[in-house]
Amino acid sequence: MTPSVTIIIPTYNRAHMLPQAIEAALGQSHAQTTVMVVDDGSQDETGAILSRYADHPRFVGVSLAGNVGTAQAKNVGIALSTTDAITFHDSDDLPHRDKVMRQARVLGNETIGAHPSLNWRLSGREPETPIQVGGVLTHHELILPDGERVEIRRSLSLVDDFFPNLQMAAGVPGDWTHVNSGLFHRSVFDRLGGFLDCIEEDREFRNRLIMAGEVLWVIPEILLTKIESPDGLTQAGATDYDSPRRVADRQRVWDAVGRWFATRKVDPVPIDLSGVRIRSCTRPDLCNRQSLARVTALRDRVA
Repeated sequence: MTPSVTIIIPTYNRAHMLPQAIEAALGQSHAQTTVMVVDDGSQDETGAILSRYADHPRFVGVSLAGNVGTAQAKNVGIALSTTDAITFHDSDDLPHRDKVMRQARVLGNETIGAHPSLNWRLSGREPETPIQVGGVLTHHELILPDGERVEIRRSLSLVDDFFPNLQMAAGVPGDWTHVNSGLFHRSVFDRLGGFLDCIEEDREFRNRLIMAGEVLWVIPEILLTKIESPDGLTQAGATDYDSPRRVADRQRVWDAVGRWFATRKVDPVPIDLSGVRIRSCTRPDLCNRQSLARVTALRDRVA
């Protein structure tokens, strides 16, 4: 059965780009798709943008009372979503209209099995048994601020933190398979938790999936365009790839890989939203009511 999907779009002060991201998400060909924008305490016109879509039957606008960071904004979306599967699009992402449908059909394929030619016991599975794919990734393209277009097709980068010795002829540094926009079965979050509160949250989540033996499927086609702008996290001086903050976060990720090699244990990251407050939610009926009540402790309102 093809799973229902929530597209979670965390955003902060990107009102100038947000409408095209919302339209692209709502325009996905997969009919069972809900779009949830989590406004991470924006100070611009993001609230006005969300109000435009308040009556759309498949749109949820969640406004947080303060800025908590991308990882926690994603965790809010995970907690509030009610669908079978979840994907994450940035506010500067333009997905192909069939991206989610293609991913969902793989995720819902019940005929995928553990072929006996591979050593499935290393990941805790028996040969010739059914497999639930945990995440479906795609290739993507990147439009840089200077207009350069880069095609990202290197699946080897899924394990670059584990085997850097295999990267020597793999291409330009930063040429990676985009984990953030993968479609993930909800059971993955039940087992492994949500995102670690850091700016390397995608890398850390990717590594946790691999260490836990989750099954990852890569569709070898470009189904997403990412448009990087100077105010994005990977371009801004405080959070770019050479910034002290990102270097420190990456070291945390590498330390976790080192612990896994030594112990083969994977620690889940519980979703802790005790410090998060929601200012408003346009469609509580499309949200997990229990999570909504727990997260908000509403000092303000839920529309």
